Amino acid sequence: MFDNLSVKLDRAFKTLKGQGKITEINVAATVKEIRRALIDADVNYKVAKDVTDKIKQEALGKDVLISVSPGQLLTKIVSDELTALMGNTQEEINLKGDPNIILISGLQGSGKTTFTGKLGALLKKQGRTVLLAACDIYRPAAIDQLKVLGEQIGVEVFAEPENKNALDIASKAIKYAKENGKKTVIVDTAGRLAVDEEMMQEIEELKSKLNPSETLFVVDSMTGQDAVNTAKAFNDRLNFDGVVLTKLDGDTRGGAALSIRTVVEKPIKYISTGEKMDAIDVFHPDRMANRILGMGDVLTLVEKAQQNFDQEEAQRLNKKIRKNQFGFDDFLSQMEQIKKMGNLKDLLGMIPGMGKALKDIDIDDDSFKPIEAIIKSMTPKERESPDIIDGSRRQRIAKGSGTSIQQVNQLLKQFNDMRKMMKTMNKMGGAKRALSGMNMLGK
Repeated sequence: MFDNLSVKLDRAFKTLKGQGKITEINVAATVKEIRRALIDADVNYKVAKDVTDKIKQEALGKDVLISVSPGQLLTKIVSDELTALMGNTQEEINLKGDPNIILISGLQGSGKTTFTGKLGALLKKQGRTVLLAACDIYRPAAIDQLKVLGEQIGVEVFAEPENKNALDIASKAIKYAKENGKKTVIVDTAGRLAVDEEMMQEIEELKSKLNPSETLFVVDSMTGQDAVNTAKAFNDRLNFDGVVLTKLDGDTRGGAALSIRTVVEKPIKYISTGEKMDAIDVFHPDRMANRILGMGDVLTLVEKAQQNFDQEEAQRLNKKIRKNQFGFDDFLSQMEQIKKMGNLKDLLGMIPGMGKALKDIDIDDDSFKPIEAIIKSMTPKERESPDIIDGSRRQRIAKGSGTSIQQVNQLLKQFNDMRKMMKTMNKMGGAKRALSGMNMLGK
């Protein structure tokens, strides 16, 4: 996400590289490039001008320390201003009420129904009992889509396909939730246009009568500044509580994420990427600013790892590492854990410096397939004791996996290097940290 903006901002900072100090001339040139990059990313012009004026004012008022270059200082200033632009701090959704009611609104095709499923999965993972209410009475496939998503995530869906009254369906869903101990009701509504007066009145009535604890407006981030303008029109009528940015994995220029807080004066609460039900993140302005500037997002990466962390499996692996018995079956198990964390390119992009390096490289879950094929072409004994794999075995494994002998050799070498590192770290008392060496084999 934000690849083009990141590249252009990096280019702007290069204006200051090699400069001994910050001057009005070199700052003006850099700020001009930053403003152009923001406008190209479809950021509201006034927002882009205001933020770059602040960056310039802040930069000219700073003395550069000997240990900090002008480029580094300006990067920090831009990071702070982008963070402020997107709201400074993360804002939680309101989960008060028994049951608490979350109303989902937005334009047609913005990804509301998919997001409803994702939010249901996230809240379920947090220990809440959830009910999804199918209140899109206009799109024929909407109810079926929500039922499929509910089945995927193990969350019940309340639906009345023959009922053409959205408020009646939602009211019955809430009654059902109270009777069946559901703590959260997520109401999926029909997509509508701000110019469609009848449908706007319907969503206003839903909010008024249901009195939700949280009303979220779902925005397709790929529509850029148009999304911001639409959000403002909806907010004038609905006064929603927060924004959800969807499709951030697409060819988005980032303008919606950077402009919407200032223009609409409502926080971004979630971001959504991809179609998988776990492709949802709480929005952190500071982390997003760091990612835009190519500084990574290690905290989100750690949180994703913790969410998919299997403690019993980790303890089993730690024992094998201590005994120097870590084999390819164990590695396959760890690969499955990594794949559960989400899109591989997004995960790698959270590592500082990796975002720019991966810009033009196509990486997805299929990147693991050659490795998996090689390992699965080994016998159980070979996976347990890779040291027995000689030349003839390597040729057999390459043929059986549809890969080359070079790929097999490379994997075995990297695996051997990783095991040596694990053995060394085990002697130093760091067996747990050695598991991070898995990342070596993904490169």
